[in-house]
Amino acid sequence: MSDASFMQRALALAAPRIGMTGANPSVGCVLAKDDAIIAEAATQEGGRPHAEEQAVALAGAQAQGATAYVTVEPCALRSTGALSCADLLIRAGVSRVVVAARDPHPLAGGVGLDRLRRAGIAVEVGLMEAEARAQNVAFFSQWDKP
Repeated sequence: MSDASFMQRALALAAPRIGMTGANPSVGCVLAKDDAIIAEAATQEGGRPHAEEQAVALAGAQAQGATAYVTVEPCALRSTGALSCADLLIRAGVSRVVVAARDPHPLAGGVGLDRLRRAGIAVEVGLMEAEARAQNVAFFSQWDKP
């Protein structure tokens, strides 16, 4: 499968929860290794748990060396005090993270991406960004200012 195929799957996972995740975006996450999906998840109703934390938990040790496909930038800070999704991906040992859209929040945007990069993880941003932004238009529009 291609990067686009895995990201399309992540978008499909997020789609049913649009408008059901509170203040959080509806995010899909696919963990893939050796050209196969090893775990996948979407943000749950009410916004928790996040997609990445569920996928990492499902993958367990298989996440080591995997690529994570995430529709919106992994969070860098959790209001609950739990480990952020960026930290969970680092701890899981993923080797690459492909993100559709950067977090638009002025204080959070890019922070998770920077943390991943500092940990030595390859990060790519922008694959199917328009689709991810359209999927969570209400979330993005609250922060996007002309």
